[in-house]
Amino acid sequence: MGGGESQAQATLSERELQVLDLVAAGLTNEQIAKQLEISKRTVDNHISNILTKTETDNRVALVRWALQWGKVCIDDVNCCPLPNVASNGMPTNGKELEVQE
Repeated sequence: MGGGESQAQATLSERELQVLDLVAAGLTNEQIAKQLEISKRTVDNHISNILTKTETDNRVALVRWALQWGKVCIDDVNCCPLPNVASNGMPTNGKELEVQE
């Protein structure tokens, strides 16, 4: 996967978010097409675009990305976006993280 900053800033359309939610629910492209009443080819295109925008290589990495950035919820788990934290442990807003002992 690529750099975290560009991944976090990936802007997905409303339809792409719908497709992403159904991917996270475990649906196949054909099932997604039926659910959204669009062609399987359109679903294939949406998923290809989503993978490109999020710099992920496959559905598993995509769902991991979506959970990490709060784009999807699975059974009410991880439904809040996680804070953006740089590799040095600092939030991207510049404030230090509070360390609790």
